[in-house]
Amino acid sequence: MRVLVTGGTGYVGGWCIAELLRRGYDVRTTVRSAAKEAAVRRAVAGEVDPGDHLEVVVADLLDDTGWPEAVAGCTAVLHVASPLGGDGSRDPNALIAPARDGALRVLKAATAAGVSRVVLTSSLAAAAPPIGTRSTQTYDETLWTDTTDRRLNPYRRSKAVAERAAWDFIASTDGATTLATVLPGAILGPVLDGQPLGSVQLIGALLDGRFPGVPRLGYSITDVRDLADLHLRAMLAPEAAGERFVAVSEFLWLRAAAEELRAKLGQDAAKVPTRSLPDFLLRALGLINAEVREVAPDLGRKNVYTSAKAQHLLDWQPRPAATTVVDCARSLAAIH
Repeated sequence: MRVLVTGGTGYVGGWCIAELLRRGYDVRTTVRSAAKEAAVRRAVAGEVDPGDHLEVVVADLLDDTGWPEAVAGCTAVLHVASPLGGDGSRDPNALIAPARDGALRVLKAATAAGVSRVVLTSSLAAAAPPIGTRSTQTYDETLWTDTTDRRLNPYRRSKAVAERAAWDFIASTDGATTLATVLPGAILGPVLDGQPLGSVQLIGALLDGRFPGVPRLGYSITDVRDLADLHLRAMLAPEAAGERFVAVSEFLWLRAAAEELRAKLGQDAAKVPTRSLPDFLLRALGLINAEVREVAPDLGRKNVYTSAKAQHLLDWQPRPAATTVVDCARSLAAIH
């Protein structure tokens, strides 16, 4: 069985490749440039010897070229990659359109080739309550983000739009291809190649002492290893067809994460801040820093999600969030 994984140089893509190879699959993965093949093989080799079971091909989500060849002969596709369309700060469509169109390119090629199952990596950003909601309820896969809300940042809107487009496309086809989507939160865990990506940079910032204090922020945590495992379960299980799966372990405040790091990492956590960062100071920093400005609305906000569906339907068992954070930090400390 050959499986296509889009975005082999990515954090999640790399772990999906490693897990597939570990379980005996032949894997084909896409990169945007042939020069990136060596990086993919080097990263995966840290977990498993790819041998002759990994094939790297060139295909860009922003272009139709190469996708029919990429999916040819594949039984399943894990569409993990996200196109690089800019941050959307000036033109939201620069991020939204590539995410949507990239997903549709993969799905069109997969359905044309008769691929059995496509698993698309979405995000909790596609299942978010309205901004400013203060609720004690627990959310699940039935929630859809309101993409008409003008307060949504381009990233969150792009995730919801792309997943909606994928489901609409599958609904419009009558072929054999089925779709499942996986919705992670803040993706953390060990890095494969020493390059901190995405949410991992948050743990790196705590370790390096780049925060003057710990902001009143918290996240639903997803372990990258568990995420790869859930992609494979969603790929294989007949009952996963047509389903969305929340992929989180639990919610964790950054303060609790910082305390866990100081307790478990000793000297490696010497720079992790001990004091709290006042909300007004974070908002003030947001006036000059776009990244800080994006997270400021989440101050004090705790949206709780359940992954009960994935646990019950697919027998998925995520690691505790504290374990994920510590393993992520140890991985980062080892490369410094």
